Amino acid sequence: MSRSMTITNEDILDQVKLSRKIPEITEQIIIHNLVMSTAEEVGIKVEIEELQKAADLFRLINKLNSTKDTWTWLEKHGFSLDDFEEMIYSNLIFEKLSQHLFADKIEPYFFEHQLDYAGVVMHEVVLDDEDLALELFYAIQEGEMNFYDVAHKYIQDIELRRRGGYLGTVRRQDLKPELSAAVFAATPPQILKPIVTSKGIHLIFVEEIIQVQLDNDLRHQIIDLLFEDWIEQQIAPVELMKNFT
Repeated sequence: MSRSMTITNEDILDQVKLSRKIPEITEQIIIHNLVMSTAEEVGIKVEIEELQKAADLFRLINKLNSTKDTWTWLEKHGFSLDDFEEMIYSNLIFEKLSQHLFADKIEPYFFEHQLDYAGVVMHEVVLDDEDLALELFYAIQEGEMNFYDVAHKYIQDIELRRRGGYLGTVRRQDLKPELSAAVFAATPPQILKPIVTSKGIHLIFVEEIIQVQLDNDLRHQIIDLLFEDWIEQQIAPVELMKNFT
């Protein structure tokens, strides 16, 4: 048997407290206020046409293809139309402020950190025995075995074993320093002499070195990173007196 239940704002706040979300939400409020006040200081505005275009894009991305779909979404999230418009407006302000502050800093940042964004297509087998790793390395070099044979025999993870130790494209910044130094000094295709790390002894086949281009996706990643760093620096000294009684 179904029954109705009334949930009050006090119930919601109590649940937020119980779920230990107060610090997270407080930080989000600080960030929102910071961005809004900074945008106002530098004269950033949102035109009606921009707001409508952003709202249409949001509905498209979230598959709100009809009025009914939109109302259902609003009800699910406890939004009024004004709340929805405020959310879109806020998102636009965040985007426009990040562009205002950092659009001209994307390329300098990229060229300064270009090596971090380089990638490598590689295969890897991690072993526990250094002598065995050296033995397999020389066997591959001399053509007695191939890397796939080694991966198929010594990798425990089933899916990775099936892929022959293939890791896909790995960014330089995601590799341990002792690995990246050797990997990015390779002349592909090349198998590297075993490298010892805290994880084990790495037998690596470098298939290709990829120099990343500064495309639109990477531009967005960089500007998001710069904007997040700026926000962290701005809110670090902020102290907030809270009263949740």
